[in-house]
Formats: sequence, C-alpha cells, structure tokens
Amino acid sequence: MIEQRLVEQCRKGDNAARAELYRVYSPRLMAICRRYASEREQAEDWLHDAFLNIFGGLNRFRWQGEGSLCVWMERVARNVAIDSLRKRQTLTVVPLDEMETEPTDVPEPTADDINRISDDDLFRLIGELPEGYRVVFNLYCIDGCSHREIARLLGIKERTSASQLARAKALLAARVRQWIMDNGQ
Repeated sequence: MIEQRLVEQCRKGDNAARAELYRVYSPRLMAICRRYASEREQAEDWLHDAFLNIFGGLNRFRWQGEGSLCVWMERVARNVAIDSLRKRQTLTVVPLDEMETEPTDVPEPTADDINRISDDDLFRLIGELPEGYRVVFNLYCIDGCSHREIARLLGIKERTSASQLARAKALLAARVRQWIMDNGQ
C-alpha cells in the first residue's frame, strides 16, 4: 500500500512524495546504474535521468501489487543505462567470428572460492570486465534476462549474447582465481 500511495501522491505533483520515492528507491536504483557504468559519475547521471523518466512516466505505470513499482523503476534505470551506452556507441559487443581467441578453459570458481571474496571485491571484479562482457553478464546473471531479451535490448544476435556471457564468465573466473592467489585465500 505504501508504494501505491506514493505513486498516487506523486501523480498529483506532491513534491514531498517525490522526495520520499527518491529517498526510498535511489540506493537500489544507483546499484543498478553502477553495475552498468564504468565510473560513478556516469551512474549518478543515469540515476538522475532514470528518476526524470520515472516521474514523467508515472501516469503510464500500472499497479500490479506490492513490489510492482520497484520492479518497474528498476527496469527504467536499467533501460536508461543501456540506452545511454547504445547512444554513445560505447557498448562494444564483438560478434563471435570477430573475437580474438581468449582462454575459456578456466574452471568456474567453486562456491567456497566465491565465499572467500567480499561482495565489494567481487562486484569490483565484475565492474572491471570489458563493457560488452559486463553488460551481458549483468543482464543474464543478475537481471535474469534471456539471451533473446539481451539480443533485443542490445541489437545483437542471441549467439553473440551467449558468446559474450561465456567469455565474461571465463575472464571473471580467471580474475577470481588470481584474486585468491594474490590474497592468500
């Protein structure tokens, strides 16, 4: 009910409700923007743009139960980030047949390996992936998108999405193994 009430008040132009909506959801949306941004300032810009889109689009939002506002706002933030990357033409997704050969035979880290790394270090390692890898990895592994959805969002082939994910996982596995060796874990 809190979400629904906030939406109704925001639609009426209540600035206190807008401030509350921002206060409650900005940390979560900022985390989404940070996953896709290479720099914090970029994520902050996307967060600002996402809230402009959210406030401007609340009349199109349809209540579907508790949590639906959050899901809708997360999708808006993700789309702002991806649209910005596409418009700036900084999203580099290389088709499979144009990729240089990279080792993909690195075994995936075990759950014990992952548990040795702090969340901050793991997210830093993910953030250091090349942009195309990072975006596909986030869309697939964190946002739960299918390769078909990713292909549509990024304007690539499903096969390219799958290959970017495989290479992202291999590179991340190698970096996790290196982190464990470097940190005596």
